[in-house]
Amino acid sequence: MKRNQDASGQAMLDYLNGKRSFEICERDDGSICVSPGPAGYFSPYRKWSPHEKKAVRYAKGKVLDVGCGAGRHALYLQSRGLDVVGIDISPRAIEVCRRRGLKQTKVMSIAQLSSRMGAFDTIIMFGNNFGLFANPGRARWLLRRFHKMTSPSGRILAQTLDPYKTTDPLHLSYHRRNRGRGRMAGQARIRIRYRDLTTPWFDYLLVSRKEMREIVKETGWKVARFIDSGGPNYIAVIEKKT
Repeated sequence: MKRNQDASGQAMLDYLNGKRSFEICERDDGSICVSPGPAGYFSPYRKWSPHEKKAVRYAKGKVLDVGCGAGRHALYLQSRGLDVVGIDISPRAIEVCRRRGLKQTKVMSIAQLSSRMGAFDTIIMFGNNFGLFANPGRARWLLRRFHKMTSPSGRILAQTLDPYKTTDPLHLSYHRRNRGRGRMAGQARIRIRYRDLTTPWFDYLLVSRKEMREIVKETGWKVARFIDSGGPNYIAVIEKKT
């Protein structure tokens, strides 16, 4: 990622340096939303939601944090004695993680992951990072790759949001638009803006529980359980088929 594209990373870095920061998420239908700021990327364990606290207990052994952001999950697991590697496509996010004490980090995208990194026992994709799979085909390709780079008892902890749990006419219209273009309803094309920085456009995949089960089929994985938040957000514990 080029420096003028690292909008999220710069927002995190500014927050770490005591500056007020924010993110604007722009969708390809022209809709925008403004985040409350990157404070959530830095929240300590005591402020996590109950379903995140429950899900993180499933992390074991050597852990890979995909899209680690400011490192809140990786740092917590590291503090519990686990061997954790954090990756993010954002160089500034990785700088934030290193400054906060995360010992093992690497600037890389999810598509660059392979068994050359070694074998992991747990891959975490918190912060709705199931979305980084982008589309069903890419998700299946990456899940098969994850299968090769995890131990026999490996698992994935993946967080997402059910896009159908909304009554917002703007989102419902976007779902119809997506289906008309042969895309999944929750396959959002977005970019992030902060000050004079803008990320490239990228797809971000939001799925229902049923859709997730369908995507995971034939990849060597199965959804073992869902951990609900009481709202549209949920976390899946995905385990290897035996």
